[in-house]
Amino acid sequence: MKRIGSLSVFTAMIVVLLVTGFAFAQDTIVKVVQKAGIGDYLIDGRGMTLYTFEKDTAGKSACEGPCVETWPLFYTKKVDAQGGLAAGDFRTIARPDGKKQTTYKGMPLYYFARDAKPGDTQGQGHSRRGPLWSVARP
Repeated sequence: MKRIGSLSVFTAMIVVLLVTGFAFAQDTIVKVVQKAGIGDYLIDGRGMTLYTFEKDTAGKSACEGPCVETWPLFYTKKVDAQGGLAAGDFRTIARPDGKKQTTYKGMPLYYFARDAKPGDTQGQGHSRRGPLWSVARP
């Protein structure tokens, strides 16, 4: 009976490690998808859309303070570039607030807080009387 209990604990540990490893692997993936009316754009491994901000410059984010609440930063230590993307096009910048952010071809990447599920692109063309937000394009 003890042996079965030990085996069950061991099996459970293996399952947890596999699931955790899979979740971590998905967090590093960036790939290209296509959507009617939008065209090609970048998503993360969970299918969430990545965005760029017109006011940003290469290697520098202009989204600070309350902006980051609406446009959360995308960051992964290492990008697993898929679908024709090159891993060398992704870098990490250190922001003035001390946080890290992943860039694509120099441009900082973000999520849109109102995108609730994979495939949502509600941030495309979003503007509050100013610079425009766009899906990140390959």
